[in-house]
Amino acid sequence: MIADEIKIKYIGGPTALFEAGGLKLLTDPTFDPKGSAYPTNIYTLHKLADPAVKADKLPHVDLVLLSHDHHFDNLDIAGRGFLSDAGQVITTPAGAERLGSNSIGLNNWQTIDIPTKDNRILSITGTPCRHGPVGGDRGPVTGFVLNYKGDTTGGVYVTGDTVWYEGVEEVSKRFDIQIVVAFLGAAVVKAVGPAHLTMTAAEAVEMARHFKNATIIPLHFEGWEHFTESRAEIEAEFRKAGLLNRLRWAH
Repeated sequence: MIADEIKIKYIGGPTALFEAGGLKLLTDPTFDPKGSAYPTNIYTLHKLADPAVKADKLPHVDLVLLSHDHHFDNLDIAGRGFLSDAGQVITTPAGAERLGSNSIGLNNWQTIDIPTKDNRILSITGTPCRHGPVGGDRGPVTGFVLNYKGDTTGGVYVTGDTVWYEGVEEVSKRFDIQIVVAFLGAAVVKAVGPAHLTMTAAEAVEMARHFKNATIIPLHFEGWEHFTESRAEIEAEFRKAGLLNRLRWAH
């Protein structure tokens, strides 16, 4: 099963390099330097940390798992430039339409099969996300479940930018997941409103209770000004719940 063999290297923010079946996969590419700012008509996002690895130092990436293309903290300027060098980009249908070229859009629960380099098939299923409170969703986002075809055990789930809600709970009902790569940080963009737009640590604990057999690996909890919960808050919440042994940090 894929959870037993996948390797995960943390690069920063929502960006991590996965290795499985001889393939290299990258989540939400963000490679701009510390101090970068991204103004919009409503707000400005500020990046606070450099990536651990620059884009030009990465090996060739076969697949980019892009939760969404329309927010700079999930796809910054250097990250967008990186996409054309990847084999394929798997994202939302709306994102694939905007990006064109080597992009493929997945609807919720839709699966695409990718041949691996060791003669297996990697199945990637799109999963639902809600990027904010009810009525305050900030555009289409997808998560991903990774399995080898024919093996329904030990899946890897990448949440994408979402709060805890029934769509994420449904993933726990449909799949046997042993690793959840959870986008956390309780992001709050004050100019947009006071609500958190990604999972809080408390929500991550609730998620862990539903994914009963899964190790939780946080991503997207640092490196940007709008995150309100860091590693310390996440660890404290899991400790309080008696679930600290379920938490792992990618390096």
